[in-house]
Amino acid sequence: MPTTRARLGRRPSSSSYSSTITTIVFVSLCVLGVWLLTSTSVVPPKSTTRTSTTDSTASTTSSFTSTIMNAHKTISNTVKPTPVFKDSQGDLPDDALKTGDANRPQDTSEIDKLPTDVSSDITKDSGGGGDALNVNVDQSLQSNENVKPEDEKKNVNPVVAENAQGLHGTESVDEQEKQKQLETQTSEESSITHKQEAEQITAGTGKTTTGKEKAEEDVSLDSGNDAHGVTTDNTKNILSDHEQQKRLEQHQQQEDDQMQQKQKQSEEHTQGVTSKDQIKHDEAPIVKDVKIQNDHKAPVNLTNNVPVLKNENYKTEIVVPKESKESKKAWSTQADQSVNQKERRTVGKNNQDSSVPEQNWRLCKVEALADYIPCLDNEDAIKKLKTTKHYEHRERHCPQEPPTCLVPLPQGYKTPIEWPKSRDKIWYHNVPHTLLAEVKGHQNWVKVSGEFLTFPGGGTQFIHGALHYLDFVQEAVPEIAWGKRTRTVLDVGCGVASFGGYLFERDVLAMSFAPKDEHEAQVQFALERGIPAISAVMGTQRLPFPSGVFDLVHCARCRVPWHEEGGALLLELNRVLRPGGYFAWSATPVYQTLEEDVEIWKEMSSLTVAMCWELITIKKDKLNSAGVAIYHKSDTNECYEQRKQNKPPMCKHDDDPNAAWYVPFNSCMHRVPSKETERGYRWPVEWPERLQTPPYWLNQSQVGIYGKPAPDDFAADLEHWKHLISKVYMKGLGISWSNVRNAMDMRAVYGGFAAALRDLKMWVVNVVNVNAPDTLPIIYERGLFGIYHDWCESFSTYPRTYDLLHADHLFSQLKKRCKIVAVMAEVDRIVRPGGKLIVRDDSATTKEVENLLKSLHWEIRKTISQNQVGILSAQKTFWRPNATAAPT
Repeated sequence: MPTTRARLGRRPSSSSYSSTITTIVFVSLCVLGVWLLTSTSVVPPKSTTRTSTTDSTASTTSSFTSTIMNAHKTISNTVKPTPVFKDSQGDLPDDALKTGDANRPQDTSEIDKLPTDVSSDITKDSGGGGDALNVNVDQSLQSNENVKPEDEKKNVNPVVAENAQGLHGTESVDEQEKQKQLETQTSEESSITHKQEAEQITAGTGKTTTGKEKAEEDVSLDSGNDAHGVTTDNTKNILSDHEQQKRLEQHQQQEDDQMQQKQKQSEEHTQGVTSKDQIKHDEAPIVKDVKIQNDHKAPVNLTNNVPVLKNENYKTEIVVPKESKESKKAWSTQADQSVNQKERRTVGKNNQDSSVPEQNWRLCKVEALADYIPCLDNEDAIKKLKTTKHYEHRERHCPQEPPTCLVPLPQGYKTPIEWPKSRDKIWYHNVPHTLLAEVKGHQNWVKVSGEFLTFPGGGTQFIHGALHYLDFVQEAVPEIAWGKRTRTVLDVGCGVASFGGYLFERDVLAMSFAPKDEHEAQVQFALERGIPAISAVMGTQRLPFPSGVFDLVHCARCRVPWHEEGGALLLELNRVLRPGGYFAWSATPVYQTLEEDVEIWKEMSSLTVAMCWELITIKKDKLNSAGVAIYHKSDTNECYEQRKQNKPPMCKHDDDPNAAWYVPFNSCMHRVPSKETERGYRWPVEWPERLQTPPYWLNQSQVGIYGKPAPDDFAADLEHWKHLISKVYMKGLGISWSNVRNAMDMRAVYGGFAAALRDLKMWVVNVVNVNAPDTLPIIYERGLFGIYHDWCESFSTYPRTYDLLHADHLFSQLKKRCKIVAVMAEVDRIVRPGGKLIVRDDSATTKEVENLLKSLHWEIRKTISQNQVGILSAQKTFWRPNATAAPT
């Protein structure tokens, strides 16, 4: 072979073109033909030998036929054809991807040293719960264009270089230069194409990002939903044209039987066909969700047909698949449970309003003005009520068509004071109501102090402060154990919610509620202070909570007639109170001896005994000149079975205690769960362990919302939200989380969003939609709180009461049932100026929401679009339309 290469490397004189050189050329062509058919990356040979026209050349060639065949066999057995690796933006040789090649050398170190430029990240695609590869293709595709000839020689396998020299030694200098120019042009075209693709994908994020930032933004953008990415590859078309292949096949047919057998073996290991846009491999995984990265290299995997694509950013992948069809069958909804609920509006053609970027917004023309709550201020519906004896006029009466008007701002409105200062004072002009200060100021509810409304922390039963009162209650019954055994509290008739506000210092969450009545704006005061509360009343319908979820229920002079009408209202508290929970009642019948108080106490005592509530203690507070009676709900059915009279009656078996959406009171008691696998059989683990502990009543045989066994689903959901919030929400949405106090998850599942934010000085009310799987009991079991709601209707809260709303795949579902314009008007109503909205939904829906927000003059802080899934972050401004009012 050295002699052969020396001959091919010399430039022969014109007089020496004899039969010998013709023979050598023919042998070389045969070798080249074999090599071309066994390689997918070759440079077509271009012969530069001049053809002799003399007869002596032909005769000489004929006389050396046998010599040619013998020489050809000798060369074939001693020289292994090795493909030429082109310098073409990281093209990988097929041989480097083959497996099982019997002739392949075991030492692959030389191949591993070859330059590659494929840079990728792999993450699991959670769409549909399946595994896929999320590949991030390297954008630096032109790196090899600047490699010097000396560097090329250093980086090439010596065997490859040796054969390349033999094959191209006969090419003229001009033809070699043309070949290099052609390769360079192809390389530049490929690089430009990928730059354009990179710019298109990067543009979807709203800014240019580095590779690391881009990876963080893409953390589970499509978790919980289908994702269809665009597959892109940086591989060029490196196959010979059809004519060259045909010619080489003709040469191959002239080979002997031995060479044909080797060719068949080589073809069995060939891996697919390389095209301009995609490399297809028989066993290669599906590649999708392409993004652009520029900071990682992918080593060649010699055993798996495809390059190894490593993810250096995250050690653990977190995947939460989309909601499974099986879970929809396994989980009931409030719409199913609440058989007596009012009819839901059916889908009409007017509901498909799509995007309305030019929506003509106007102010609402209502008597409530800046305090308008559509479902509580429906004057037309209230006028039609036959009676208001049971506070029916304080219950929800939503308009048949939800309003699409906007609520005005109070004159002089300012950005709310931040927590914890807001607990003690708020801007007067934000809630410009003084009546409560006039009638309750002496009880330290609220006072007017210049441009502020101040809250000394008192209440009717704890004039000298809520903290003393909290210690007083726990001293009465140490088993209450604030922040450990007792985590979720319901405060009935809360006033300005100072009781719940100071419970935060005991690591307790209180859901406070009071009606919108003559104690004007009491719930609005609470929310402006940064304390969770809703507008609700104990009238004729069940509260919008599941059964047995509150660890303690509290009533301090809440003005609720518990003893009347067979104890219907107290029986509702019994429904929502956890078996083994406590009822703390601080009212005048407990400690005063007036005739009316004594009579009420007698009736209350008889009722609680019949309900199997045990009176634990009656303790008087000398400092506040008040007292409290604390009752304990039975955690067994033994007492119920021993009662002489069935009053109050036990509920029928078909009465679902969890049905709570527009369900009338049923004056009866539900039996306590008696099986170990039933919810309510035993008390949850202590806080804070209960936050991350799957409820004991979730079992492996139960299908979770995302298709996994329920306990695994619960754990995966928590990890998913921790990862998404830390990598995307906290860093990439332009939100100052230190300014967020009142938050709402508009479509909660297990409460993972709220759980992941637990360490921040904020609270999150979890809304479980009435047509979604009923997971609200799980949320309470882990020590969080929430409420049932239908977002086709207005929420029971005052305007401007939330700092942040989070909507995870909510609007795409609501569009099927109601007008998204009305939903956006409701979002605008309850978010404060300066408040934020985070939307995570399919890209089309996210765009519709973005257009509507722009029409509302919201500031779009961040948009991320990837794999048909989008994240939107927006902030409400102080803009309001002109004073021209519109009907609701």
